[in-house]
Amino acid sequence: MRKVREILKLYFECGMSIRQIAISCSLSRSAVSDTVARATAAGVSWPVPAETGDSELESLLYPQSLGRKAKPESVKLDMPYIKRELSRKGVTLQLLWTEYIANNPGGYQYSRYCQLYREWQQKTADPSLHIDHKAGEEMMVDWAGQTMQIVDRETGELLKVYIFVATLPASNCLYVEPFLSMSLESWIAGHVHALEFFGGAPQIIVPDNTKTVTTKYCYYEPELNSTYADMASYYNTAVVPARIARPKDKAKAEGHVLITSRSILAPLRNRRFFSLADMREAIFELLDAVNAKPFQKLPGSRLSTFLDIEKHTLKPLPEKPYELAYFTKAKVNLDCHFEVKNSRYSAPRQLIGTTLIIRYTATTVEALHNGKRVAVHPRTMKRGQYVTLDEHLPKSQREYGQWSPERLLNWAGKVGPNTAALAQKILESRPHPMLAYRSCLGLLRLSKTYPPTRVDAACARALKATAFNYKSVKAILEKGLDAVAFDEPANNSPVVHENLRGAAYYSN
Repeated sequence: MRKVREILKLYFECGMSIRQIAISCSLSRSAVSDTVARATAAGVSWPVPAETGDSELESLLYPQSLGRKAKPESVKLDMPYIKRELSRKGVTLQLLWTEYIANNPGGYQYSRYCQLYREWQQKTADPSLHIDHKAGEEMMVDWAGQTMQIVDRETGELLKVYIFVATLPASNCLYVEPFLSMSLESWIAGHVHALEFFGGAPQIIVPDNTKTVTTKYCYYEPELNSTYADMASYYNTAVVPARIARPKDKAKAEGHVLITSRSILAPLRNRRFFSLADMREAIFELLDAVNAKPFQKLPGSRLSTFLDIEKHTLKPLPEKPYELAYFTKAKVNLDCHFEVKNSRYSAPRQLIGTTLIIRYTATTVEALHNGKRVAVHPRTMKRGQYVTLDEHLPKSQREYGQWSPERLLNWAGKVGPNTAALAQKILESRPHPMLAYRSCLGLLRLSKTYPPTRVDAACARALKATAFNYKSVKAILEKGLDAVAFDEPANNSPVVHENLRGAAYYSN
């Protein structure tokens, strides 16, 4: 006797788990699970009607046991369906068997069910591709070994083209794009375009362990390139580089590189391209055909499988694509500025002397300290230019920020035209406005000590001497040179001394 009544009572009335019932009844968990599944399929619950005897109950759950036992082999298993469903998140063989036995009460036991599937998998699958991949879990990326060429229209030079390949192993959906180099910029662009093509981001990205990917190789904890890691963080995914000399870590990527070579690159081998855009268009046409091509051994295609089981499992993409970012280190100088690409940006005065991690793109510059952003500026491409936030400066320097060039020139014009002209020259000659403001405000203070006419005259003399600074004007006023014409001839009478020979000596 299979202890059917006891199992049903413990399960439906007592609410015990399969494991607890198996221990209580001294049965295997598979036997208990089988009985519960058959009872559910037959609509049998607890309590069992009193008129139902043990034989009747058993016949309801095991209809073949009273007659000739049907061969389980007569109950066909849809192996492609099982493989397809296992690609979905949360789906297990246990769940699929429970559904199977509910529809086929005389079918295989769980252990036999699993055995048959594994045997089928070994027979039909490529030995290098035996790993089960969950939908939305991985995106494998690589450069194809084969290259292509485009012809430069102006010079006739043949330019080498490199092929970026990305694949989602659960659905086998493929993305291919050509680039003129294998640089970091091309590598990141390939990822961004692939994620946009798939319409979402996977849990992890699996690349080769190359210099573009890692800055320092470690078998257990490889150190990722900062830009690559930044891109992964932007899309809320993670990069897990394949181990060196472990091709099975990304076997499907290797397989899809081969598919790319045979189905896309080979058909284009005799075509001549004169631009990367034309080549990209031709590749995308063949790519669509490859993704839409029906599988040979499985139902559907790469595209249909992707739309069915994988597209909805991908993480949503940010509103804007990732903007390529570079990382460097910079020290905050005494003027509260750090240097990036020959331009200077302010940082909080408390960080003077501190080395910061700088993240910069084509549009922004960010300063990071202990993982926290301490400053962000719009990037300037003008060499030597300062970009300053007033709150980063000490109070004494911040006061200068209240002045503008227009305000300074307006004030200088009230002193005199020469003062205004000198102030303009000072503003033009300083690399940073703060330095110019300090010099111009020095002239302001001089006008409080000396009459405006004298200050303007001193500024006129400084202009003629191309001395565009506060110190020169101050020295002119202190020595009274503002009253002396700049072009007044000095005393050029010859000096008479016995040791001086004079012109007559050399005429002899």
